[in-house]
Amino acid sequence: MKNYYIDLGSSTIKVYGYESKLELLEEHSIYFKNEFDAEKGISEKNQKELCDYFEALKIKYQLKYDNTSIFVTGIFRNLVFEKKQEMVKLFNDKFDLHFNIISHGIENYYLAKAMENDYNNKKVLIINMGGKTTELVTFIGTKITETQNINIGVADLLNNFDQVNETFSKNTVEEMENFVSEKLSAIKLDQDYDCAIFTGGEERFELLTGFNLIENTLFDDKIHHYMLSLEDYIKGTEKVFYEITMEELYGLMPNNPKWMDGARSGAIIPLVLFKMANVQWIIPSDLNLINGVINDLK
Repeated sequence: MKNYYIDLGSSTIKVYGYESKLELLEEHSIYFKNEFDAEKGISEKNQKELCDYFEALKIKYQLKYDNTSIFVTGIFRNLVFEKKQEMVKLFNDKFDLHFNIISHGIENYYLAKAMENDYNNKKVLIINMGGKTTELVTFIGTKITETQNINIGVADLLNNFDQVNETFSKNTVEEMENFVSEKLSAIKLDQDYDCAIFTGGEERFELLTGFNLIENTLFDDKIHHYMLSLEDYIKGTEKVFYEITMEELYGLMPNNPKWMDGARSGAIIPLVLFKMANVQWIIPSDLNLINGVINDLK
């Protein structure tokens, strides 16, 4: 029987199917941060869009309670208890599905399970960035040695830099870097990482936008085929800011163009972390917590 796993974050909903292998079926972006209030909940407009989307999903994939698992993260954790209960009740009554808001700790666990690979005894920094939060996991070889949660995400940059999504960004990479650096000034990172893996659709994005990817020669886990230098990551980021228009970015993802609204801002937090950790090699990754959920079932 085919099962469905849904990753519902602060701005993007990803729908996966799993039978013999995990497959990303589709994704849809909704900016839940807009007009969000912890006591009032998500906006009426966003709640309607969320419900309309799930009504369509339920029909399209025949989603049922016993074949569908939803993992809710990001901004939904900030809801007061009563609002969380309301969302659970809404999904139960309207769709017969469970709106499962998971903790940061559980998200870290699944991220770690997703990234549980043989890294050829390398010390690896995993960066998983969302709309409101960023998770860091350190692997040495095949073992986790440290995890950190950082309360900053793409939404913080979008809220503070309102010209980043002009045709070409009128906010500079440098000024946005400085903003993030100040926010992360209290964070301490080791300086001896062999590489960093940046997750959440980054491989797809860098392939679409023409980053200078080369063959991954650091390790062979049959998943991460590419790597790039810090220098080329910076060049690629500058290209996305100053040489590729927003319309061109939207055109690269016609099925969910809104995802690209976070593309420029989403490059900055990892860039600051790479520099803080003195990382010279970056591995782009499409893995996320649903990969960890599947790995945990095996």
